[in-house]
Amino acid sequence: MKLSHLLRAGSLAVTALLALGSAHAADDAAMLKLASSSGCMTCHHIEPGGKMANGMAPIGPAWKDVSTKYQGQKDAAKQLTATVLAGSNPYESHWKGKVSGLAMPPNKVAITEADAGKLVQWILALNDKK
Repeated sequence: MKLSHLLRAGSLAVTALLALGSAHAADDAAMLKLASSSGCMTCHHIEPGGKMANGMAPIGPAWKDVSTKYQGQKDAAKQLTATVLAGSNPYESHWKGKVSGLAMPPNKVAITEADAGKLVQWILALNDKK
């Protein structure tokens, strides 16, 4: 990976962390580092309505929107972890019309199941943070 790409990813992670304004800064920093190093921040951002680093609309849903959509759903963490690892089908997307409509690629090569589960748990708790 080029140094400029690493610096851009690090800068995006710091910007996202500041946007959170969370009292859980160490956990947030660790999760953002994991998300950046796993390629998640290429298509997703935290806050709804944001733009990607290239100025374009997001490819995937904002994580706070994901947190809202799945709030209180019993198997949400298990279901979303499976989607992170296996990818998604754009024709069955429940985000249709809200994001680009591209399929999420399988990420088993970029993140372990344990780390994907931690990241999903963090995403689901985003709207709970003050």
